[in-house]
Amino acid sequence: MNDLPRRAVTRAAKLASLPLSAAGRATLGLGRRLSGQSADAVTADVQRRTAEQVFKVLGELKGGAMKFGQTLSVLEAALPEQIVGPYRETLTKLQESAPPMAASTVHQVLADDLGHQWRRSFVSFDDEPAAAASIGQVHRAVWHDGRDVAVKIQYPGADDALRSDLNQVSRLGRTLGSLVPGVDAKAILDELHDRMLEELDYRLEADAQDGFALAYQNDPDFAVPQLVHGARRVLVSEWLDGTPLSEVIAHGSAAERDRVGLLYVRFLFSGPERAGLLHADPHPGNYRMLPDGRLGVLDYGAVARLPEGLPPSIGQLISRALAGDTEQMLDGLRDEGFILPHITIDPEGLYEYLAPFLEPAATERFRFSREWMREQFSRINDPRRPGYTIGLKLNVPPAYLLVHRVWLGGVGVLSQLGSEGPFRAEFARWVPGFDADSPVS
Repeated sequence: MNDLPRRAVTRAAKLASLPLSAAGRATLGLGRRLSGQSADAVTADVQRRTAEQVFKVLGELKGGAMKFGQTLSVLEAALPEQIVGPYRETLTKLQESAPPMAASTVHQVLADDLGHQWRRSFVSFDDEPAAAASIGQVHRAVWHDGRDVAVKIQYPGADDALRSDLNQVSRLGRTLGSLVPGVDAKAILDELHDRMLEELDYRLEADAQDGFALAYQNDPDFAVPQLVHGARRVLVSEWLDGTPLSEVIAHGSAAERDRVGLLYVRFLFSGPERAGLLHADPHPGNYRMLPDGRLGVLDYGAVARLPEGLPPSIGQLISRALAGDTEQMLDGLRDEGFILPHITIDPEGLYEYLAPFLEPAATERFRFSREWMREQFSRINDPRRPGYTIGLKLNVPPAYLLVHRVWLGGVGVLSQLGSEGPFRAEFARWVPGFDADSPVS
């Protein structure tokens, strides 16, 4: 029916080559250091070569590898400009595209999930895919009642291919640790593994999308497409026209990027309170600016179900840090599992480490930028700086992995946008436990 098994073998071979190639580059780097080149120059060259191969391979993949590539793409703002500049276009493509399925394969999946008379459900169906998802692709169609719809169809064999991809991508943890400073690639990969397996059943996504659509119905700021039909491998929802967020990042005016950034933050923060759900896939391919000014949000396969909303401990911990209460901040982080019982950390050193990350919540207005994000990630990954050893002692508890993923990815997108806005006010509005009277710098 398709050549997915052969593609899976090819993907595995490409992925398996990455750690070995990284080892070869490290050996080359050692040789250059011994020959007298500066450590900074050698490190930059090794990072560049690693980036070149990682981005090239991930750009050719589907499934788990493409999903990890999309996750990495929202963090490109953390990479040095001389490394990421030539590959930014490749990263952006990961958010929007992948090789298409044959029309005959698409029809077979529709027949399997909607019945052999599936064409009766549509007035028309475009065999040419309009977009790609990590484990499927999207087609434009007209539903039998005349509505324009998006039909997301899962790749046949996606289950086996996804498991294979995730197992292979897990080998990239050490390689990517040197590529994206300060990011615990292993934790991200482990979390992606669990969540991506959930995404194989589109009925779970349909339930989450329905929950968001109900919570944001007739909202003046956001557009969540209404669910039309949900099956295990086929998801039909209303079509949303709009400008992809990647286009706003590349070509939008400062005012447009500021507005999009504020709405982006508002949607992520408000979801747990309004819908009991956190949209946990923050890469730009899931967002559209609609002609009427609303932010359209797509793809609800990755969500955190938070019926009680965000944990108040998040707001409480940040409030303590902003107030300079270093001892209570340390105790709170230890209580929540961010610092393991046997680990000793100086409270003042920890505060120095965390304070720059809290800047968006510490000022009435804040501007995100690639420069700011690069500085934060290089600061915590430079062995010559005090924060390096602090970062090695911190832990992300399992209960916070999705929140951490959204936080990190959201900061990456905002830094790509270069958005400025009153983000503290949004934080105070939607994050329980946050003290709106905490000090403002």
